[in-house]
Amino acid sequence: MNSRARFTHMEDGQAEDWAIIAQDFAAYAAQLPARILDHLRLLDGDFGGFPVDRLTHSLQTATRAHRDGRDEEYVVCALLHDIGDTLGSYNHPDIAAAILKPFVSAENHWMVEKHGIFQGYYFFHHLGMDRHLREQFKDHPQYQATIEFCARYDAAAFDPDYESLPLSYFEPMLQRVFARPKNSIYLAAMDDANA
Repeated sequence: MNSRARFTHMEDGQAEDWAIIAQDFAAYAAQLPARILDHLRLLDGDFGGFPVDRLTHSLQTATRAHRDGRDEEYVVCALLHDIGDTLGSYNHPDIAAAILKPFVSAENHWMVEKHGIFQGYYFFHHLGMDRHLREQFKDHPQYQATIEFCARYDAAAFDPDYESLPLSYFEPMLQRVFARPKNSIYLAAMDDANA
């Protein structure tokens, strides 16, 4: 788009300005799956000391979930659970959860957001930390599901010999999950624009 809003301070913006911005936003938002795929590719070759690189780990986690019969939303969560590693070195689950939040169920969002604490069961004690930190959530409805996610898919996804599906296999799933947000403050505006 070549048109641009004319304000220099948001308080001076007019409806015409916001119509231009909204139109550009719609086109930009439609490209979100492609940007996510580009960011996932940044994990290729980034081992961080692990037996497999971060992209392989992500693909392996998603492949294991898919082969276990999980639905597309869950598989996409498995694929993206560590996408925040590059920018959120100290809070990578929060980054992944923030990206997924508008598009997934509250249950899957919570699982991704908390998976780092639950995954710590396998290694925190080797770092002088409390491996039972996840117990603070023992009464949460997603407690057992998050334990299962880590045990079956995330913690098991460091096998250099495992045959994962390629990233291209997951692209259509990613596009479907990110086609339209389920939870966003902008949903009403989107509905009005499409009416």
